[in-house]
Amino acid sequence: MSDVAIIIPARYASTRYPGKPLATLKGATGVARTLVERSILAARAGADGAAVYVATDDARIAAEAERLETPVIMTDAACRNGTERVAQAVARAGITAEIIVNLQGDAPLTPPHFVTALVQAMRDVPGRQVATPVLRCDAESLDHFLADRRAGRVGATTVVFDRAGNALYFSKEVIPFTNGKATVDGVVPVFHHVGLYAYRRPALDAYAGMAQGVLEALEGLEQLRFLEHGLPIAAVEVDGRGAAFWELNNPSDVPLIEGYLAKMGMA
Repeated sequence: MSDVAIIIPARYASTRYPGKPLATLKGATGVARTLVERSILAARAGADGAAVYVATDDARIAAEAERLETPVIMTDAACRNGTERVAQAVARAGITAEIIVNLQGDAPLTPPHFVTALVQAMRDVPGRQVATPVLRCDAESLDHFLADRRAGRVGATTVVFDRAGNALYFSKEVIPFTNGKATVDGVVPVFHHVGLYAYRRPALDAYAGMAQGVLEALEGLEQLRFLEHGLPIAAVEVDGRGAAFWELNNPSDVPLIEGYLAKMGMA
């Protein structure tokens, strides 16, 4: 994928989980790997020849990436989210790839086919500026979402989209409202937003100059800036193919993700 670059934005000063990129997760063999290492492994698995970079503002994270022989792009601590960090990294490193993939540094369970499906969706529609994967929840995932909300934890993100496949809204609440029903007409109507984006350069350049909107600030979701400024985001539906997917949002997610790593035999 010579027309693609994959960038992992990673910052140390997370509000909900400081130092998260260097948190360790044990895999199926009992080996503990840092979150940034597992994110790099996930990126490489889906890279198909694309260059993989880590964009950070922290020397400790940079040292871990360098230990793993992954190029580092140093960015400013003032970057407010991953998209801002990726945009700055592309500019600073002079990356010329047509499609830029942002693989969030808290999603070590990202299956490789999510990346390839996302890139293909961008290639299929040359005018498409931003795309992101969405995954229909199963009952287990939805139970985890609802448990987080009952406990007052900010957990996974859900999304609703229109008939053309463009995102209407992303939220840290569980949407749409189902009046307590786990299934409607035999299916779970809730979609999990996967922390993965693909952009073309004009969209990244535009994002850097966009003012943060009210909804982005309330939800803490960077992608809402595109929607608030009228730039559509394609919601690319992906199939989990039996793989579990969960982001590391809170310390309480560590045993859950370790359980998934063991279940899927990921070292």
